[in-house]
Amino acid sequence: MERIGVVGAGAAAAAATEGLERTAAETEITVLEKSRGLCGRAATRRRDDVVYDYGANYVTSDDERVVDLLTETVDADGLVDITDPVWTFDRDGDVSPGEDRDGHKWTYRQGLTQIAKRLFDRTDATIHRETRIETLHRTADGEDGVWHLEDTDGTRWGPFETLLLSPPAPQTASLLRSADWDADERDRLVEAVEGVPYRTVWTGVFHYPFELERPYYALVNTDKDHEIGWIGREECKPGHVPDGESLLIVQANHEWSVDRYDEPPAANEERLAALTADLLDDQRLRDPDWTDHQGWRYALPEAAVPEGPLQRAQAAGLYCLGDWVAGEARLHAALRNGIETAEQISTA
Repeated sequence: MERIGVVGAGAAAAAATEGLERTAAETEITVLEKSRGLCGRAATRRRDDVVYDYGANYVTSDDERVVDLLTETVDADGLVDITDPVWTFDRDGDVSPGEDRDGHKWTYRQGLTQIAKRLFDRTDATIHRETRIETLHRTADGEDGVWHLEDTDGTRWGPFETLLLSPPAPQTASLLRSADWDADERDRLVEAVEGVPYRTVWTGVFHYPFELERPYYALVNTDKDHEIGWIGREECKPGHVPDGESLLIVQANHEWSVDRYDEPPAANEERLAALTADLLDDQRLRDPDWTDHQGWRYALPEAAVPEGPLQRAQAAGLYCLGDWVAGEARLHAALRNGIETAEQISTA
């Protein structure tokens, strides 16, 4: 039986775990997740009968294997499509129709976290939440090596013949630096992984006790030169917002998010609400009746990691996965990378 350790319980890790249990001969999989939730940045919260995705906005149908995964492999009950279009705006706040996003924009009535929950539910994997791994150890086990992990409480996990690391690239690089492993291989891999650039996103969530009528689901800033990068209307997602209410997911651009990341959340929310009111030309939006927020320091990878160091690490049973490995900051890319990683391990 192959013992497999998985650090992180995001979308890529969930797809890889499901794929390994379905295709590998015999596995014993342990998933170690630092937070209380599943699915990483594909995150969902609930409040006052409102369901909202406050990280990733939806998953597209751009990849046939991901479509099969979501519509055939896992239970598709509650999978819903956002049919309203995505429009654009520029640095001056001029809104226009025009971003042609073909295909489906999917979420679930219960929110995007259902992706990981449904994938993990198909497995016998053991999931330990609120378990933050800080150290990796590579030790000899007969002719082959195995991995042990140590968390912040000093608990030791393993041994694992195969180890999957799925946190964002900067956090994966930090873990790799701690690895008691061949120094040359480790340093080459760390250099490659920590070179992946990221955009930071600070997100405000604004609820209103009235309907906001617009001909679009969302607005995206195409020149990346407005303080707001994205506004999404959760009421366009079936089952998310009660009739007669509105909920806006407002993502600030990278520069704004970096500059204000550690400022008081209430001040950031007030500023984002004002910017939203000006952009949508509706001053009622300055005063939501409730708010929420989330900072995503490592939100969107902007380049892929070089393949060479990743492939050399696989010889030691170490696999990196996620949208930053796929080189595309999209939820479907993370899922596809998880599927492909499971296949690599199963056929190794």
